[in-house]
Amino acid sequence: MKVFLFHNDKTYSCNAYFVLGDWNAISDANTLIDVGTDDYILSHIPHISTGVGKKPVERVILTHNHFDHAGGLKHVIEKYNPEVCAFSKFEGVTRVLNDGEYIKIGDRAFEVLSITAHSNDSICLYCSDEKVLFSGDTPLNIKSPGGCYPVSFVSALERIVSLDIRTIYSGHDAPVTENADVMIKNSLLNVKKSLIIAN
Repeated sequence: MKVFLFHNDKTYSCNAYFVLGDWNAISDANTLIDVGTDDYILSHIPHISTGVGKKPVERVILTHNHFDHAGGLKHVIEKYNPEVCAFSKFEGVTRVLNDGEYIKIGDRAFEVLSITAHSNDSICLYCSDEKVLFSGDTPLNIKSPGGCYPVSFVSALERIVSLDIRTIYSGHDAPVTENADVMIKNSLLNVKKSLIIAN
């Protein structure tokens, strides 16, 4: 699996990730995870080898429907006409994902995890083979107790803590490549020391 990070320094936007298989095989699913606010990623994709006889972008997966993650979707659709996947149905989405289902990204299978802390349609994507989590805007680096959290978020964090995670690709922060598991465990401890509310 190859992961390319696109970030727009000129306007507020999310990190967009372009995921390919190691060998650009015909069976790989060239996938964009989030697309940002505008069309800036379209200038990057042509400079990447995406495989002979393949659509450069076959699939888009949106971690949620906020504008900084999905605003540029129309540009990607106009250019590449990919399958567009999300956890809720909104303009441009062609496939609604379900919690616990698996979807091919690059040359790996990823599990869809519904994590509704940031929005009602937020998801994370987890690959056990690569020990990789694409976290969108799910808060996973909670450095101290305080604030309040719904019970569902505590359960979601417990679910994430149970996974073997070595690398986290976040919606806005730099990728976490060291001690990702420790960071998530500390976040769970800090959440449990905070105010927990029913949801």
